[in-house]
Amino acid sequence: MYTAYIVVTVVTIAVNLAVAVADFAKAPFVVANSTTVGVPASWVVPLGVLKAAGALGLLLGLLGVPFIGIAAAAGLTLFFVGAVAVHVRARVFRSIAFPGGFLALAVGSLVLGLLR
Repeated sequence: MYTAYIVVTVVTIAVNLAVAVADFAKAPFVVANSTTVGVPASWVVPLGVLKAAGALGLLLGLLGVPFIGIAAAAGLTLFFVGAVAVHVRARVFRSIAFPGGFLALAVGSLVLGLLR
């Protein structure tokens, strides 16, 4: 079980850091997607900060501060529940797989972190 926790959490960290970097760079695909679902472009960087903070919190959890890791996984789970809800509200289902995948990873990190 511990190996699954490590693998899922490392993948969760990697994908969240990658998308946070894209948010910080205001990558065209990020801005286009946020505009499509009704999120102002001015929110892209602050949302990237939240993703990066969640990834760093997960890393701290792996490095020996488990309560920070659990809090980060819970925060990312809530963040991506919101992202999926925004896509559903906007009826934009062609790109819902991305926040859905991020949500699945965050939930996996949370559940496995609680079980370790």
